[in-house]
Order: sequence, then C-alpha cells, then structure tokens
Amino acid sequence: MEELKQRILAEGSVMSNDVLKLDAILNHQVDPQLIMRMGKEFADLYRTEGVTKVVTVESSGIPVAFTTAFELGVPLVFARRKKTLLADPDSLIERVPSFTKGIVTDIMLSRQFVTEQDRILFIDDIIANGDAARGMIRIIERSGATLLGVGIVIEKCFQSGAQAIRDQNIRLDSLVKITSLQDGQITFG
Repeated sequence: MEELKQRILAEGSVMSNDVLKLDAILNHQVDPQLIMRMGKEFADLYRTEGVTKVVTVESSGIPVAFTTAFELGVPLVFARRKKTLLADPDSLIERVPSFTKGIVTDIMLSRQFVTEQDRILFIDDIIANGDAARGMIRIIERSGATLLGVGIVIEKCFQSGAQAIRDQNIRLDSLVKITSLQDGQITFG
C-alpha cells in the first residue's frame, strides 16, 4: 500500500533499530479515510474465503479490524487485555508478552462470540516478535473455529513474528513490509 508507506515516512518516528512509533497513524490517532482503505485492502484479499468473523486484540488493531469487518459485512470480535467485572468467566485466555510495552498480559476472548462454526480472519496493526499474534492464534484454535488467515498492517520483517506464523502454514498478508530501521532510516521490502 503505497499511500501507507508515504504516511509512515512522513509521520512515523524511528525510536531504535527495533521500534517504530506510529502514534499519528495507528496507535494514538487514526485517519478514518486511510483506515477505511486499509480495511478494504484486507477485505478484498479475503472476500471469497467465507469469513464469518474478524478478530483482533485491543486496542490498536480495532480500527482496521472494524473497517475490514464492515467491508466484509461480518461481526468484529476483539480480545480484551484487562479483565473486568463483566468478563465472561469461561473466556479463552493466553498469557503473552508485549514487545513494545515490555510487559506480560493476558488476552481474553469470550467463547460466546467465537464458535467452531466460525471462519476467522485475524487482523492486527503491527507484527514484531509475534507473541500476541501467536497467543490469539492459540485462542482461535482452542475455540474450534477455522483460522483463514492473519492480516497485518505493518510487518517488521527483521523480527521473527511473521515468519514464525508462516512457518506454521498459516496465511499471513501484510499491507506494508519494513525490512530495516537501522540508523533511523525506514526501509521497505
């Protein structure tokens, strides 16, 4: 997605050789028109696959997952990172480390919203080491649903997450691939 690449170059900030700050695009502020185009891109990739639900992890994946679900005409279900008083006690839970936050959290998905009849498209904003994505994949597998694929807005190819998922023979599509952040320069693949 050339438009997204240009926005990353203009509004992204390289924090280190491993971290790209995208608060102006994905993680704090979103451009609704750009997000809608991203959702359409993912929907077009999976339109003929029989998706019944789009799944994501809160919170940065929600806007793109929502627009993808909207384009496909299916519900969006998101896994929560914090347990609330109203949380389903029968939720599927995985403990996952967060690369950018530097903490370990639980992600929880209610069994009420994902069943073995579902055909799932998992959407997320960025994949680095892939811990959250692998946790979400384990939850989807335990639910009995069929995982059709994973859609990632930005894949950091120099980290192992996306390749580890592809190595499991899981389809993974990225809108933009970044091959390096060395010396403060963003290099696309």
